[in-house]
Order: sequence, then structure tokens, then C-alpha cells
Amino acid sequence: MAKSEALMDCAAMSRMIYITLPTKDLQRARTFYTALGFAENEKFSGEHGVGIIISETIQVMLCVESFFATISPRELCDTSKFVSALHCLSCASKDEVDELVRKAVGAGGSTFEEAEDHGFMYQHSFLDPDGNGWALMHVPEAEAG
Repeated sequence: MAKSEALMDCAAMSRMIYITLPTKDLQRARTFYTALGFAENEKFSGEHGVGIIISETIQVMLCVESFFATISPRELCDTSKFVSALHCLSCASKDEVDELVRKAVGAGGSTFEEAEDHGFMYQHSFLDPDGNGWALMHVPEAEAG
């Protein structure tokens, strides 16, 4: 199979993404993400972590720091000083972007930077209570397909 054919097969294949994030306080993290309107996946929840359903293909796995340390050979990032990653999530509208940021701040998170309207894209972002970064964006052209 040629490389381009393999890439097309991969692109057509439906994939899930599981973003695993450390948390200092599992209950606080659970409360934060459910306050944003996301559901808990009880199948992936227990004493060491909680699964949060973001969409049909995206889930966040929140793990207490002591358990996270057993699945990663590297030290945790000090999110009070550094950003380890900025997870970008598409939204259906500017209003949804703003509403999720409002909910995040109301649930104990903070804004990461100011909202920006680039014309072709609107974006804003927040940090969860553990300092994990989320960028939210709305691209009107994406609605047209």
C-alpha cells in the first residue's frame, strides 16, 4: 500500500482521543468539568481517576497526581509556572465559546488570555483549577462543511 493510500485509510478511520490530565483534587476536577456541561463516564471512573466525556470521540481522563506518576516516566509540569499543553476544542458558535469560558471561571478556573476575533476565527481560553489549558475556537467556515 502506498503512503498516500495509508494516510487516506487513517483519515477515514474513526478514532477516539483520550487526554489524560493530572489533578491535585479529584472531586474538584470532577465538579469543574461537569459544571461545564460534560458528562462523567462512570466506566472509566474510580478512586484514582474520573473519565469525562467531551464528545463522541474525545474523553478526558483526570488522574490524581500520585496515580498519574505511575503511568508517566517524567515529572509533572508545574502548571503555576509552565504550560504543558494547550488543548484546543472547537465550538459551534462564538456564544458557545463565551459560555464555556464563563462556566469555567464560575467553576473555579481562570481565563488564559483575552478573547480574540480574527474574522475567520473566534477564540478564547481557560485554565482548569489544576492549570491545564484549554483553547476554545469557533470557525464559521467550518459550519459550511
